[in-house]
Amino acid sequence: MMDETSDEPPTSAVFLDNCNFSQVIFNNVEKFYVPGGDVTCYYTLTQNIIPRGKDWVGIFRVGWKTTREYYTFMWAPVPSDTPRDTSVQQQIQFKAYYLPKDDEYYQFCYVDQDGVVRGASVPFQFRAETEDDILVVTTQGEVEELKQQNKTLLQENEDLKASCTSLQKQNLGLQEELQKTQELKNSLISLRSKTEMLELELDSLRKENKHLKELDDCREAELSQLKEQVQNVTSEKDHLEARLKTTMGRMDQLQSLVLNYEKEVENLSQMVRDKTEQLEGLKGENHQLCMTGTHQQQKQDLMKELEEQKHLVQILQAKKKEADEENQKLKEENDELLRHLSPAEEVSSFPAVSQAPNPEAGGLLFGNPYRAAGANLRAGAAGIASLRICPICNEVFPEDVETSQYEAHVQSHLLECPLCKETFEKSDKQVFDDHIYCHSLE
Repeated sequence: MMDETSDEPPTSAVFLDNCNFSQVIFNNVEKFYVPGGDVTCYYTLTQNIIPRGKDWVGIFRVGWKTTREYYTFMWAPVPSDTPRDTSVQQQIQFKAYYLPKDDEYYQFCYVDQDGVVRGASVPFQFRAETEDDILVVTTQGEVEELKQQNKTLLQENEDLKASCTSLQKQNLGLQEELQKTQELKNSLISLRSKTEMLELELDSLRKENKHLKELDDCREAELSQLKEQVQNVTSEKDHLEARLKTTMGRMDQLQSLVLNYEKEVENLSQMVRDKTEQLEGLKGENHQLCMTGTHQQQKQDLMKELEEQKHLVQILQAKKKEADEENQKLKEENDELLRHLSPAEEVSSFPAVSQAPNPEAGGLLFGNPYRAAGANLRAGAAGIASLRICPICNEVFPEDVETSQYEAHVQSHLLECPLCKETFEKSDKQVFDDHIYCHSLE
């Protein structure tokens, strides 16, 4: 049983042989206490004990073996500051409600916060007072017996004191061993802490190693994928180079065809100039024919021939236009092929996959074999653009000139008959005037 207002006191399994009962002395202990009343316990703290906050005083049934066998207890008050070399008188009151109700023998024990007994009282009982307790009649023999018992008790007391001194020495040795044990325990705790830290560090290193392995696997997979991409791009580059080579061949053919067209147009221009000279020679004759009306049929033949020459020029211009359109398509296709080749050249020079030297300025891994051909292609394109030539003044127009602008230029060299819509060069204004005059004669 225990004080219900308090926590469990600290106890231990230390046996009586290891306890020191002389550090706390209990005073004024009655032989018996009347049941139903409070009990005040008086004791003295000697200079051999330092009281602490968890020390306690318990009531034990005589015959107890360890401090865990208390019947009830009270916390021992800690005295105010007093010199270490003086004894301190203390007292504790046990409430009647918590006291034993039988007539067994009990004793007070002072237990420190380590569960070690530092003092014990003489036995006492809880029972009512009787007349036998008030009046005690002893005989001489009993007195002698009591003296002998007292002498025996004194001897036992001396033996107990000697035993207590020996136990104190043993206690000091045990305290030293306990201190060493505590130090070893602290060292063990420190080593365990270091071991746990090392295990955590080892676990972290294992995780980091696993992560690095996974990262290495990912990089190997990525490298394999990049190699495959480079192979695909290289294959595509070879295909594009083949297409470019084919296109360059077609463009060479087209350039040859354009040159033929240029020669044909030049011949036609020469023919036009020759016809113009013929017309200049026939101006006077035409004027005379118009005035006299005798050679009207000859004039009509001449006009018909001019119409045929004009139609021939239109046919050549249409052919030239078709050649321009085909050349533009080939140029666009060539530009598209060059654009496809550029990224293929960049990927083929990837340093992590290929250890080949850097490609030259042409862009291809082994140089561009069609660089000169490309330059010729551009020169040919410029030559094609120059084919848009005025048939009258031989002025050359750029490729991006609008058709309406080109036609307006050609029209600026011509005079159109308002009656029959026939056109004449402005340099042949006399022929145009004669034509108008012939309309007036009809």
